[in-house]
Amino acid sequence: MKISIRFFASLKEALKTAYLEEDVPNNIITIGDLRVYLSKKDDIWADTLAPHKNIRAAQNLEMVTMAEPIQVGAEIAFFPPVTGG
Repeated sequence: MKISIRFFASLKEALKTAYLEEDVPNNIITIGDLRVYLSKKDDIWADTLAPHKNIRAAQNLEMVTMAEPIQVGAEIAFFPPVTGG
């Protein structure tokens, strides 16, 4: 399944990319599965997307949990939590 993936803020800086088009294997079902799949690219990806890190996700511009199923042709965005003050 081909999807678009965007990274924002500190994730974009750490991974040195803002955008990927990825053809993911059929066993990648949820946003969480995608996060694990991407974390296997190399050590930097593993550290940046580590399970203990608080990372938010959106699918097609709607906030979702890591348990959300990926829609065919979706645009997935990963970003750190937003704080304000």
